[in-house]
Amino acid sequence: MRILLVDDHPITRTALAALLAQHDFTVVGEASDGEEAVELARRLGPQLVLLDLSMPGLGGLEALPRIRDAAPACEVVVLTASGSDDDLLAAIRGGAAGYLLKSEPPDRIVGFLRGVAQGEAALSGAVARRLLESVREGGHREAAVPDAIAAALSARELEVLLLLDQHLGTDEIAKRLFISEHTVRSHVKALLAKLGVSSRRDALEKLNAARR
Repeated sequence: MRILLVDDHPITRTALAALLAQHDFTVVGEASDGEEAVELARRLGPQLVLLDLSMPGLGGLEALPRIRDAAPACEVVVLTASGSDDDLLAAIRGGAAGYLLKSEPPDRIVGFLRGVAQGEAALSGAVARRLLESVREGGHREAAVPDAIAAALSARELEVLLLLDQHLGTDEIAKRLFISEHTVRSHVKALLAKLGVSSRRDALEKLNAARR
């Protein structure tokens, strides 16, 4: 997997690059702020961006949707010291495929990133799962995502599924998530395959059946 590292601390980037190289990841670039990250994402086309939140200038949360627009095929995983529920919620809504705390052991970070490569969500702690399940509707039971479905989809795919559950069309979802309609269709195709269904209607039926 081709990875772009974004962190304003050179020592952190060096340590992460060394860790990832030991586990057969390829670091294609490093950025120290959000603006540089957007430019490198556009130019290098990484498969994954490992993004810190706290940076001078354009911060991680502001940069996240711009990175995804610059490299629509990439996944973005936040790696941060912030365990704030607000930051987590904002990152997931911004399109992050994961939210990891820097306190995670190195081997667990590597494991999470390998999971992202297979389409899984990468989330530190039980609180992250609870927030992910309720990200769209504040945790109401009718909007929750059962564990079996949450574990199968990326954070972005979950968002698309929940917006489909709100009866939004492709164009409306694209506007809500600040992505292209083509990207929405790609996410729908991926989530249908992961859920083992052939249509949006079947996906929603499976979601509602799992909730009961």
